[in-house]
Amino acid sequence: MKGVIVTCLAGLVKDNFGRKKWEDALENAGLDRHAIFSATNKVDDAIVMKVVSSVCKVLNITPLQAADAFGDYWVNVYAPRIYGAYLQEVTTSKELLLRMDKIHETVTSTIPNAAPPRFNYKWGDSRTLIMTYKSPRGLIDFLVGLIKGVGKYFNEDLRVRKLNSTDVEVVFL
Repeated sequence: MKGVIVTCLAGLVKDNFGRKKWEDALENAGLDRHAIFSATNKVDDAIVMKVVSSVCKVLNITPLQAADAFGDYWVNVYAPRIYGAYLQEVTTSKELLLRMDKIHETVTSTIPNAAPPRFNYKWGDSRTLIMTYKSPRGLIDFLVGLIKGVGKYFNEDLRVRKLNSTDVEVVFL
């Protein structure tokens, strides 16, 4: 996984709970309290998941709460600073979600060994989008959190529901 995930998580924890909580989470995960991650470097998936689990423990939150908080922070705080051009190209949640696969492909095309999640799309009806998450990492709950964050970013009501381990239903209200 790319370090951008951990750098975003670090920002989320530091901004909302303080630097000490982030350092406690790193230490709890068996890492140096002052470990620094580069956004473009590869970080072993197991280490990232250990850090996420440690953040849950230190903050006394569930993995679903962590996924929702990460999604909200990624879309509404982190991405506008790093990937603002992609957000400026769209004006609705629907537009952004339908571009996510292409954005992942474009953003990672020059990064060696990048393996971002990919997405397929299917319409259930004119308001219901089924997004299929394709990744061996199994982080579909983070996709749910990200989609909720997209709704918040565009100030749109979305109903988001995980259907199974690969599919998320998004209803544009």
